[in-house]
Amino acid sequence: MAIEHLFWLGLVGAALALLFALVQNRKVLKFSEGTAAMVKIAQAIRTGANAYLKRQYSAVIKFFAVVFVVLLGLAFIPGWLGYDIELVNVYAPFAFITGGFFTGLSGYIGMKVATASNARTANAASESLNKGLRVSFSSGTVMGFTVAGLGLLDVTMWFLLLRFVFGVDDPTIIGESMIKFGLGVASMAMFARVGGGIFTKAADVGADLVGKVEVGIPEDDPRNPAVIADNVGDNVGDVAGMGADLYEAYAHAIIATFALGVGVGYGFRSMLLPILVFAVGIIASIIGTFFVRTKEDASQKSLLHSLHMGTFVSSGLVAILALPLTYFVIGMDDGGAYYTPGVSMMDNMWGIYGSILLGIVAGVLIGFFTERYTSDMYHPTRDLAKTTETGAATVMIGGLALGMRATVGPIVTIVGATIISFIISGGHESFNAGLYGIGIAAVGMLSTLGIQLATDAFGPVADNAGGIAEMAKMPANVRQRTDALDALGNTTAATGKGFSIGATAFSALALLVSYFVMAEARLGEGALDISITNPAVLAGLFLGVATAFYFGALTISAVHKAAESIVIEVRRQFREILGLMEGKAEPDYARCVDLCTQSALKKMLAPALLAFLAPVVTGFIFGAAGVIGLLAGILTAGFALALFMMTSGGAWDNAKKHIESDQLKDEHGTVKGKGSENHKAAVIGDTVGDPFKDTAGPSFNILITLSSSVALVFVGVATALSLM
Repeated sequence: MAIEHLFWLGLVGAALALLFALVQNRKVLKFSEGTAAMVKIAQAIRTGANAYLKRQYSAVIKFFAVVFVVLLGLAFIPGWLGYDIELVNVYAPFAFITGGFFTGLSGYIGMKVATASNARTANAASESLNKGLRVSFSSGTVMGFTVAGLGLLDVTMWFLLLRFVFGVDDPTIIGESMIKFGLGVASMAMFARVGGGIFTKAADVGADLVGKVEVGIPEDDPRNPAVIADNVGDNVGDVAGMGADLYEAYAHAIIATFALGVGVGYGFRSMLLPILVFAVGIIASIIGTFFVRTKEDASQKSLLHSLHMGTFVSSGLVAILALPLTYFVIGMDDGGAYYTPGVSMMDNMWGIYGSILLGIVAGVLIGFFTERYTSDMYHPTRDLAKTTETGAATVMIGGLALGMRATVGPIVTIVGATIISFIISGGHESFNAGLYGIGIAAVGMLSTLGIQLATDAFGPVADNAGGIAEMAKMPANVRQRTDALDALGNTTAATGKGFSIGATAFSALALLVSYFVMAEARLGEGALDISITNPAVLAGLFLGVATAFYFGALTISAVHKAAESIVIEVRRQFREILGLMEGKAEPDYARCVDLCTQSALKKMLAPALLAFLAPVVTGFIFGAAGVIGLLAGILTAGFALALFMMTSGGAWDNAKKHIESDQLKDEHGTVKGKGSENHKAAVIGDTVGDPFKDTAGPSFNILITLSSSVALVFVGVATALSLM
């Protein structure tokens, strides 16, 4: 049997993931939402989230329609005019639509189940901490396995269409075609992550500055007009946006490996291996979810251990099962002379298997470094909390230094894993073989995405549950339990974001190399000079760094402007609505939700256009060499900025929560908790950190991959129409 007939196993893996997500969703919905007050609050959050996504997707549909027409014209017009030149792959316009559809669908499903789980988590937490964890984590598994299932389905479906419907039997053509299919995925992820991030942090910052700092009321107090918008933001930003973000990393890891594998001569086997590794990863992740449980009154260390058990079990299973898979796929003789010159088939197998293991280990290490710098179980965040004794300025300085220092570990990890993967995969004998090793390492890192994303996605649900507990005036012990889950979610969210940017770096390296291979194939071997002394490469490198910094400025500025409008509106309501502060009148929640929606939809366009146009304009002016410099600059600067911002923001947030949990004491043993000057200083730090960790930081993932995807789709333009 020809090896390409085994690709249907990818559909089996996708079906298992989606079936498990459906089972988990039904399990969550069996729990009660609690009292009438809890149901009312949850419904208000659902209504706001649905309204935002409806308006966002309406805007995105228009964007996709315009780009589809442009891609269609570039794909077919040269042929109609009689020119023998390919500006855009003929399949790319249609893959652009399907990629965007599945990415948006994964975020939508995750948001729907999250808004259905928040009140249920709060109600479950009224019974026990373990029950609250099980409900919120089950909600997270729906997001995680939906992303994994739809991502695997999308890629496998397109391979089967190209191979068996359109009759493409050359693996090189399929690989080069599919590497361009990530544009739709990355475009949708850009809108979801950036738009959602602007919404959630505008509401959060606005609510905190007026509510906690100026007025002095507790977080999630129902008197705060921005409280519902804040809870809506948790869902549209940290669930729908995050799901789209990781869907994009997942899909790019597969298609980048596709292209690199055929370059080395592994044929269809290079494409089958990542499909099977992801399918096995789904099974391993399902098994891992059953190891996530805790006891009542568990500490943060115990809660983290519970989640770690699930991810470690899943990673261990993949590490074990990847060995027979690699032997079976790489060692199979499908009738073609696919091997690396000078390297035995057995050495090939061990090198590729070693790269998969390196990817898994790198993911664990990045998670460890991120957790160490953001969790209040460790001294960096505890020391940051102590600096509140001398005011907000020292908190800011300490957080900035912490974030800069925290970038070193993940960067060294990625560099080490990249170099070692390249070497053990046969890079010395065949450059392309080493590149395939780098690509398959990204697959190893993302193989357990189902449970990795589940440990991230439950955090916003727990955060919402705490808000509902506060607004519905539930007993204090319920809020204590949801706060414990929320603090845990902050740490796992920071870990998940570090994991995501690490996987993005791996995938982007593969995409960058794929761009070089495709550009050189059009220009002729040796015609593309990518040395650092080439002015086009140097110009592109500087432009890439400038693009990353300006992109970060645009996203943070968007939060700044949107939050200003929320602050003004909340102040107005406290001033003009009689009896609001006394709890005798209802605030106008809908007004704040609407302001956040308008700001997010308007402000997300500039960052998206920057990421989309930068590689096109650079390619038109400086050619393919300039684009390679641009992508390298965006990757290196964006990776470092993302790590810095996400770690600083996470540390500021957990330093605040460390104080709120009454764990900070002065030299006399006096507790410095909520309402203290220390707490006010920590709130200011957290307010600055919010757009760092939840808007700009994670958005760099999309900037890196969207610019790479655009470059790949328009490689024909850069090589045929450039001015240099």
